[in-house]
Order: sequence, then C-alpha cells, then structure tokens
Amino acid sequence: MSNPSNTTPPAMTEKEKMLSGQLYNSFDPELLKERQTAKRLCFELNMTPPDSSKRKEIIQQLLHVDDAWIESPFHVDYGIHVQVGKNFYCNHGVVILDCNRVTIGDNCLIGPNVCIAAATHPLEAEKRAAGEEYGAPISIGNNVWLGANCTICPGVTLGNGVVVGAGAVVTKSFPDNVVVGGVPARILKTSTS
Repeated sequence: MSNPSNTTPPAMTEKEKMLSGQLYNSFDPELLKERQTAKRLCFELNMTPPDSSKRKEIIQQLLHVDDAWIESPFHVDYGIHVQVGKNFYCNHGVVILDCNRVTIGDNCLIGPNVCIAAATHPLEAEKRAAGEEYGAPISIGNNVWLGANCTICPGVTLGNGVVVGAGAVVTKSFPDNVVVGGVPARILKTSTS
C-alpha cells in the first residue's frame, strides 16, 4: 500500500500555469497551436467583407458567442479564454491578449483601438528572452463603455456601468457606475446609472 503523503503531484502543464497566473513558457507547443488557430480565425474574420454572413460563423468559432458585432481588424491571442455577454459591440482595431480569462458582461461597447491585456512579462530580461510570461484575469461588468485607445491592464476588474475615457490606462480595479480617465486612470466622477 502506497503512502499518499509521499506522492508528488503531477506537474502542471504550461497552459495550466498560464491560466493560474503563474510564470509559464509561451513557446509551449500546445499554446503555440492554440494561438495559431486564433490567428487564422482572426485573419479570416479580418478578410471577410462586413456584410458577409460568414463573419458570424467565424466569430462563433473564435469566441463561442452568437450575439456579438465585431468590426475589423480584430485580434486575440487565443479567443477561447474570452467570454462576452449579450449585445457585445467591438469597434475597429481592438486587441485582446487573453493568456488568462477575460470576462466581458452584457451590453458592452468597446471603442476603436482598445487593448485588453491579461498578459504581462517578468522584469528580468533573461526570463523574457526565454519566452516566459504570466497573466492575470480581467473582468468587465455589464453596460461598460471602453473609450477609444484605452488600455485595460492585467488583473483589473471594472464594475457595472463603468465608462473608461479615451486614452486611459487602467491599472487598477474600479467599482460600479464611475467614469474613469487619465494615465493611470482615476475616478473622474460618479455616473447616475
């Protein structure tokens, strides 16, 4: 009979490390394959005419959602780690780096050239050069509007009804019904939603 206290737990895969927020190797074959699938689907979406019914099909494959309107160009790292709610609108030039979970609620508007980045890198150059990185989940509530050219950083949670001003860099979380702006973003006012 074996002693369970002497057993070593199985090693985590690079994907498991990635989704748990640990340092992981981004050049792992499984992760490379998943990113290539997403890149192919983004390429197809971005090359498909705006009035084509094929766009809905591609968005379904990429984000597993039916109720989304996405303008081109649009880019994700994986797509499979992005969850969007009902009535999702995404303007031109949006990038979502979903090396960790990105959750976006219902009735959200994403302005042009927005970057939602769950990914980040170690400060040590040798680790970056070796392909090591990590990430933290991002959660965006219902009825949120992200203004043009804003950036949402890893680990941020935005409450319901938040408005992020154009060009803001959101480095920390904010509660419901506030308007934020600036670099780094701060509360500018409370909204009446």
